[in-house]
Amino acid sequence: MPFVTVKDGTQLYYEDWGTGRPVVLLASATMNSRMWEFQGPYLAGHGLRCIMPDRRGFGRSQRPWDGYDYDTLADDLACLIDHLGLQEVTLVGYAMGGGEAVRYLARHGSHRVARLALVCATTPYLLRAADNPDGIDSHVLEQTTAAMSADRAAYLAQITSVFFGGLQAAPETIPLSGQMMDWMAQQALDSSPRATVEVTRTLFTQDLREDVRGVDVPTLIVHGDQDPSAPLELCARRTAGLIPGSRTVVYEGGAHGLFATHADRLNKQLLEFAGQ
Repeated sequence: MPFVTVKDGTQLYYEDWGTGRPVVLLASATMNSRMWEFQGPYLAGHGLRCIMPDRRGFGRSQRPWDGYDYDTLADDLACLIDHLGLQEVTLVGYAMGGGEAVRYLARHGSHRVARLALVCATTPYLLRAADNPDGIDSHVLEQTTAAMSADRAAYLAQITSVFFGGLQAAPETIPLSGQMMDWMAQQALDSSPRATVEVTRTLFTQDLREDVRGVDVPTLIVHGDQDPSAPLELCARRTAGLIPGSRTVVYEGGAHGLFATHADRLNKQLLEFAGQ
C-alpha cells in the first residue's frame, strides 16, 4: 500500500488511480479517501490521475496525537505532492478539505497547482466574531465536540441524514440507500477520536479569509443551497466574493453530501473543470 512520510515522521496513506492530468481529492473533515467512492473511479476512468489521501488521524494513515491544525495539514499535502512530483494539479477540497487546499496555496504557492475546486467548502470563516457577525456561535462547536467525546458512534449516526439531506429532509427522501449511509458513518468512525475532535475545532475556529483572498488560480465553487454544515451564504458566497473571477455553481436542494447525493452531476463538473 502506498504511504508517504511527512515532516514529523507520520506516515500518510493515499490512493493513486489512473493516468493523465493529476487530480488531488481532499476529503471532508471526518472522512477519508474512501469517501470518493463515486468520483475516483469515474475520473480515473475518464483519463485523469486521481490521488486521494487519508488525512493524518483518519483511515489508513497513522494517528499521531498532534498536527490537526491547517498549517500542519497543508504541509502534509505539500509532502505528498512533492513526493509524487505532481504538476498542473487540479486540487479539489471538500468541506474542510477546502480549508486545507487554500492554506496549502498560501504556504506553498501555486506553482504545482493549475486550478482549484471547492466543494461544500467551509471557507472562509465559520465562527461568529465581531467582524464575522453572521458566523456560527461558539456554543455550537462546544456542543458538537462534547457529543463527539461522549458517544462518537451515536453522534455520527445521528447527523448522517442531516449531512446528506439537510435539516428538513425526511430519511426516505434522501437518494441513498440506508446501507450506503451506514457505510459512510462507519467510515467516519475509522479515525482517532482525538483527531475527530481536533479537526472539528480547526474547521470552526480558523480564519481563512486572507488565505482565500490570496488564491491565484482558476477556481470553481460548488455548493448546495440546503447545506447545514457550511451554509451557502456564509461559505460559498463569501468565498466567491474573495476570489475574483471564480465561478459558483449552486445545486438546488443539495445538502452537504453532494459527492454522493449528486454524484453524477458533480463527476461531470469536475471532469470538465480538470480538462480546461
